[in-house]
Amino acid sequence: DWADIEFGITEGVDCIALSFVKDANDIKSLKTYLSRRSLEHIKIFAKIESLESLKNLKGIVEASDGVMVARGDLGVQVPLEQIPAIQEAIVELCRNLNKPVIVASQLLESMVEYPTPTRAEVADVSEAVRQYADAIMLSAESAIGAFPEKALSVLRAASERMESWSREENMQRHLPQYQLAIALPDRISEQICTSAVEMANNLAVDAIFVYTKHGHMASLLSRNRPNPPIFAFTDDANTRKSMNLYWGVIPLQLPLSNSMDDNFKQTIKLLKSKGSVKPGDSVLVVADSDLNQPCAATSSVYQSIQVRLVD
Repeated sequence: DWADIEFGITEGVDCIALSFVKDANDIKSLKTYLSRRSLEHIKIFAKIESLESLKNLKGIVEASDGVMVARGDLGVQVPLEQIPAIQEAIVELCRNLNKPVIVASQLLESMVEYPTPTRAEVADVSEAVRQYADAIMLSAESAIGAFPEKALSVLRAASERMESWSREENMQRHLPQYQLAIALPDRISEQICTSAVEMANNLAVDAIFVYTKHGHMASLLSRNRPNPPIFAFTDDANTRKSMNLYWGVIPLQLPLSNSMDDNFKQTIKLLKSKGSVKPGDSVLVVADSDLNQPCAATSSVYQSIQVRLVD
């Protein structure tokens, strides 16, 4: 295992999915090893696929950078009829604790051999999306399957349809929110992001913009599963890559200044050129408090919510 980890480090991987995690110590041990190598940017995902991991689930989730529900091996150790409820519980816990969660294994298993999935498989994919998993992952379908691109196309179509239905039904209103933060500045950030998502949904804005150094406020916005897309702007390459796994977040890397007006003008110009926003669109703007502000007194200005119209 350590040789495999060294190979991954040499190849410049962004994250390591740790198999058969028993408890939080497994995660902490690898994180300590990576920190000694000054490689804290490599994310550690815990694969939940054993009885031991279920018994210590909360501690594992808290210690990890994210979680993978590895249903193939989990189904060997747990009665099959329990897997759907276990999957939902894991996804909900990860959302509550603000950790990205991937549902993996056997989503479209029949497409390893056949060009179309079963109706039950499409329902399985849709259920993972309905549960608000951050990501769903193909395994054998794309690794050894005869129709990898078609499997991906089916996965995308089923996911987008379920997401559209959730927005039409305004399912976000039914999501309970749990306070994670303890320190006052963190509690303020958390409340601002929760309020921002509520405003974005109620005002039916076309997009949410968040300017972030480390991606924390982008993750808090994502945790609330808003209706409009979240465009997250950062000047840090590792932050941009890590935000790809957050639900509903489209991360973009570009230089950021201390001027919110300059940042907004720059990002509006960029997204207009991509066709992501157009004149007349409304945008809700949130900014991190960690954008290297010159003094503490100005940070409160950045802990705010603005709604702007695109010219």
